[in-house]
Amino acid sequence: MFRLYIDHYTILISDHLPLLDEVYREHATLIEHRETEAPRYQEDFLYVAVSRGDKPWPFLIVTQRYSPGPEAGFSPGVLLLPETSLLFVGAGERLLAYRLDPPAKLWEDEADFGFLGWERYKDTVIMSAELELAVWDIRGEKLWTTFVEPPWDYRLDEDTIHVEVMGAKASFPLHDGPSDAFRWW
Repeated sequence: MFRLYIDHYTILISDHLPLLDEVYREHATLIEHRETEAPRYQEDFLYVAVSRGDKPWPFLIVTQRYSPGPEAGFSPGVLLLPETSLLFVGAGERLLAYRLDPPAKLWEDEADFGFLGWERYKDTVIMSAELELAVWDIRGEKLWTTFVEPPWDYRLDEDTIHVEVMGAKASFPLHDGPSDAFRWW
């Protein structure tokens, strides 16, 4: 278990229920537990609790079982945007977004085959998954998504994203994404 301190938020992240979970839940405004369809022996567990400053009691608790997990190369990830009070959570194939002030769930989405990571770039949030690349604005609105296939990678150059998928290269505006006619295959 560990804590991250970002701006005026504290995020507790763990792979198990903390001993104080029952007390945390008594004080939380929003609590969500998400299951997965994976068989129990393949699931991993993520516990995320968010509080303001150094206050001991979280106002948001998100717990979830997820798959695929770290043993398969898919570690969960959390991204906090303090200026818009948004929290993005990715684990297994599940993506979640929460407004923190006041606490509310914004959306739930899926990451094709498995979540890999979040990246904040200027006024966008980039999500990479095994078979997907997607971009949201910093208010949590999805801008676009595209299919990718390993091995794939991307790099950013000002307002352009350069994507390479299995040796094929393409570039397009970060905010617009690929055109409707775009295909890797």
